[in-house]
Amino acid sequence: MAEEYLIFILFLLIAAAFMRDQFAFTVLYLFAGIFIAGRLWSGRALKSVQFQRQHAPRAFPGEDVPVTVTVVNQHWLPVPWLRLSDSLPVELAAPGTFKRAISLGPHERKRFDYQLHTHKRGYYTLGPMTATSGDIFGLSSEQRLEGEVGHLVVYPRIYELPRLMLTSRSPMGTLRHHQPIFEDPTRIRGKRDYTVGDSLRRVDWKASAAVGKLQVKLLEPAIALETAIFLNLNSAEYDIRHRFDATEIAIIIAASVANRVVSQKQSVGLHTNGLDPLAEGKRCLPLPPRAGQAQLMNILEVLARVEAGESLPYIEMIHQETVGLPWGTTVVLITGGADEALFDQLFQMRRAGLQVTLFLAGQVFNPTRLRGMAGQFRIPFFHFRTELDLEAWQH
Repeated sequence: MAEEYLIFILFLLIAAAFMRDQFAFTVLYLFAGIFIAGRLWSGRALKSVQFQRQHAPRAFPGEDVPVTVTVVNQHWLPVPWLRLSDSLPVELAAPGTFKRAISLGPHERKRFDYQLHTHKRGYYTLGPMTATSGDIFGLSSEQRLEGEVGHLVVYPRIYELPRLMLTSRSPMGTLRHHQPIFEDPTRIRGKRDYTVGDSLRRVDWKASAAVGKLQVKLLEPAIALETAIFLNLNSAEYDIRHRFDATEIAIIIAASVANRVVSQKQSVGLHTNGLDPLAEGKRCLPLPPRAGQAQLMNILEVLARVEAGESLPYIEMIHQETVGLPWGTTVVLITGGADEALFDQLFQMRRAGLQVTLFLAGQVFNPTRLRGMAGQFRIPFFHFRTELDLEAWQH
């Protein structure tokens, strides 16, 4: 349109010069002024426009995330028309885009609200949002501003696992245990009369003075549950027919186990050979066992972003990263299958003083045989084919 208009002005200029008529020059000045004024107006007005997108940075699957878009005209010149466009991932919005066509008066502010619908875990990029405008006559080419890119982290789904009882060999903790060798001196459950052989450290001198004979403290057995989760996301070790579903189930299991351990006020860490798009070289760095809600959020953050792909073999990762684990650590292994080589590695870990629990995710070949092998090695074994199996465990 702008090129045709310039050709038209050039034609007027030639005609006015040829005719040397005052009216022709007046028409020329009028159309040239309209073109220049529109060009300057649209460029100056668009530069004074600011827009931003605000939303919660994190969510769980099934939550609706409110998004607020604010547009401000900071100049005294009005903006005749402005087209806003924001590209959104199809996993978060059915239409896939946010579009509005508006006009802004001098120093006017407008606000728009919409929602993102989360269905599955992931690390999503929002935008960039763009603003397009032009002059009121449509004579000059459209000008465009581009905003910042936003991100939304959708955590993996978490299932409560109240029946999951992870075992540990670490003494002096806060969880009750059936083995009296792991007694916690801070948890007193009663007293009894002193007998020969009792340690004087367990004598309750105040109670003894009150009843006139020696009384010994009865202590509750307790353990510390320090857990390290080893999540296998090497795609080559999953059945290609069920690879996507199985790896997603494995991630959900890891999130649910971490939530279970943290709910017991114990330490949990994460090791995975999955690919992290934000990590250098895309390799996930291990998270050492820590306690608290902040550690759970760190683990969920990694599990939201991590992707399955060609990476370090699972057994090699286990061999490398179990070396520094302290004696008695509970190691939770989550993978899509098992063989004799893996069970041999688990047996070596048991001999090294680690407590091993094996979870299989997705459709597994001959699970009955694998369950039998786990029983021979005295390794707790769990198999979750789909999320329905995890839902059943909640009841």
